[in-house]
Amino acid sequence: MSGSALIYDKEMTRYKLLWTDPVCEIETPERLMVSYEALKSKGLEQRCESFPIREATEEEILLAHSKEYLEAVKQTPHLSLEELRTFTQQYSDVYFHPNIYHCAKMAVGATIQLVDNVMTGKVRNGMALVRPPGHHSQRNAANGFCVFNNVAIAAVHAKNHYNLSRILIVDWDIHHGQGVQYCFEEDPSVLYFSWHRYEHRSFWPYLAESDFDGVGKGKGAGFNINLPWNKVGMTNSDYLYAFFQVLLPVAYEFDPELVLICAGFDSAIGDPEGHMCASPEIFGHLTHLLMSLAKGRLCVVLEGGYNMSSLAQSVCQTVQTLLGDPTPVLASVGSPCHSALESVQNVRAVHQNYWNCFKHIVSEPITKCCRMEDRDGDENNETKDQTEDIVWPEPLLRPAPPVRMAAVVSTELKDCLPEGCQQLGEISQMYIEEAKKIRNNHAQGMTDEKSLQCLQNVVSVLEKIKNKEVRNGLVLVPDVFVFVSCAVQHTLSSYCDRVLVVYVGDDTVPLDTQDGRVLLVQICSKEPEGEKCVRSLSFLHFPQGLHDRASVMQAVLCLLLPMAYEFDPGLVVQVLGKCNSKQEVPIWAQLTSLLQGLAQGKTLALLQRGCDPEMVNATGASLSGSPGPSLGPLGTPLAENMEALEAQRQRLKSQWGLLLKTGVSSIFNDFAKP
Repeated sequence: MSGSALIYDKEMTRYKLLWTDPVCEIETPERLMVSYEALKSKGLEQRCESFPIREATEEEILLAHSKEYLEAVKQTPHLSLEELRTFTQQYSDVYFHPNIYHCAKMAVGATIQLVDNVMTGKVRNGMALVRPPGHHSQRNAANGFCVFNNVAIAAVHAKNHYNLSRILIVDWDIHHGQGVQYCFEEDPSVLYFSWHRYEHRSFWPYLAESDFDGVGKGKGAGFNINLPWNKVGMTNSDYLYAFFQVLLPVAYEFDPELVLICAGFDSAIGDPEGHMCASPEIFGHLTHLLMSLAKGRLCVVLEGGYNMSSLAQSVCQTVQTLLGDPTPVLASVGSPCHSALESVQNVRAVHQNYWNCFKHIVSEPITKCCRMEDRDGDENNETKDQTEDIVWPEPLLRPAPPVRMAAVVSTELKDCLPEGCQQLGEISQMYIEEAKKIRNNHAQGMTDEKSLQCLQNVVSVLEKIKNKEVRNGLVLVPDVFVFVSCAVQHTLSSYCDRVLVVYVGDDTVPLDTQDGRVLLVQICSKEPEGEKCVRSLSFLHFPQGLHDRASVMQAVLCLLLPMAYEFDPGLVVQVLGKCNSKQEVPIWAQLTSLLQGLAQGKTLALLQRGCDPEMVNATGASLSGSPGPSLGPLGTPLAENMEALEAQRQRLKSQWGLLLKTGVSSIFNDFAKP
């Protein structure tokens, strides 16, 4: 299963507002046109699989809407202009047009088609460019530019037709998709996550149930996660923080069989509705972070987005990631703002009784009364004014090397590698000389010819990555400790300024991290000796062992990835030591996939010779772009492991902004600082 679908039809641009309405005038046909034209101009549309659109049937629409509402909307093509205006007035922030019923049926049909093509394996993932949007529409009402709830209908369709029991819906639109929440708030088979501009209920749709304590009802309690943004100007750091500390831990525990994204790009920089400062590139990363869930079954469906430049750029960034292009460069990732810290803490606190990943948290939500940050009522307006005329640079090109992966393994393991993997041929004399120089300077004990030849292989793969001939590489080596040191030294001297080394194993890695150019993160089961709180050296220690997948994924998502994104390496070196049981293969594969979001996917994986063939296969598959295997629904992390991880976070939180969490008292102290 590979390839990405793009579902689009120009017919959905053929309706518009026919009267004056300042609220609705931003929802225009140009939203769809500029998105599609941007994909065409960058050659992305031609790289996607296209499928013809069909209208949804009435039976499909009735999966999420009442018969009475459908019958009412069916009459709109026959109404006069005045009758349309009168019909519209019974709903909130929406307009009708003689062609909107037809377009709305096409939007639902396109979304269902995308789901069908993904679920039947015709493509791995895809995006539906649709209009009208859907996430606000409810069982008996149009709302917020939305007529039928495209994603909700598609989710019910997927449950019914493919016998799915776990669907994740991620809504990154800047408005709360209350229609999706209402549809599934009592349904534990659908996990709905929404972040949205809220500002303590002063932003549309002004609903109490949009706050962090709207967790679902009955059997669905805990399966509705609302993360309210209570100020504007949120950045890439705030969005990543929400993913690392809330969404991803819950999503991996939930283990979805399908992921649907309500992709509203009004949460991007420059949008007149959102007033946020997150760059278009962030959506490439958010998409990547979701692509290893559900065996890669990911369906992106357009919702809002009203700044034409920002919208078009964000759509392109999303589709490029779906296609497997290198992740974009993200600038200046650091600490989330105080308001984001507060919102995340509140969400984690109210959900600690529902999700194992939060059970180790002992905290209460911060009171809903007026916060100290809100003493000056003009503060948010000032920030809003600052974001109105903001200018941002055009996203950089994301060219993909001609070959995804190069590998050097033994003859008997070549069948473990993915199709299209490049095998090293004859090594350049230049690289042979470079390898000798590295050995003389950093590995004088390396005297046998086979080890020198292996070092030449490592240098050759690194040079291919540097010269953009391949994106990443895999080399089996006789001694990972010697070769990781040589690889890092060569990289720093000839390629980039910062290297992230992720080592899974218990032995001491002989790396000099004092100058801050190397960040070493070690995942281990033995308590390390010596310094434990150096910025450039982090131990994710599991006293109860690495078989505790829940704890390991907590460490990867909540500690390793935040540090790595903030460090912003030019290369990732991933090293596997002696901990090499088959039980650890899925975790290693997931780790490899997630780390591809860093350094534009430039990764060197070093595995010890003699490692299990399944580990070689899993590493090669992840480096070549395959989604990580399912870990299964994760249980409760072992208490001793979580205590060790929390101790390490406490040591490191002053050095890494994305590791911040906060208690009730400290957040008020932070707000009080000048």
